[in-house]
Amino acid sequence: MFLPKYPENPTPPSAYAHAPVDPAPMRRPMPQISISTGAVAAVLVGGVVLTALLAAVAVTAISVAVAAVVLRSMLRDQHRR
Repeated sequence: MFLPKYPENPTPPSAYAHAPVDPAPMRRPMPQISISTGAVAAVLVGGVVLTALLAAVAVTAISVAVAAVVLRSMLRDQHRR
């Protein structure tokens, strides 16, 4: 009852036996990502607008700093007189 069952015609091991080849891994299809042209355009326009706003803030900050230095030097000269 608990004895193993052996094959009737066992095949002798070959001298050139190779390890069994693993089957190729199953490739799952990549999900199709459909990005509309409008979405790409919206992202590009948003990036351009944000970059322009950042540049405007930087230019404004530099001009305010220059104006502050000029006013400070003018007021300092006026107090020395």
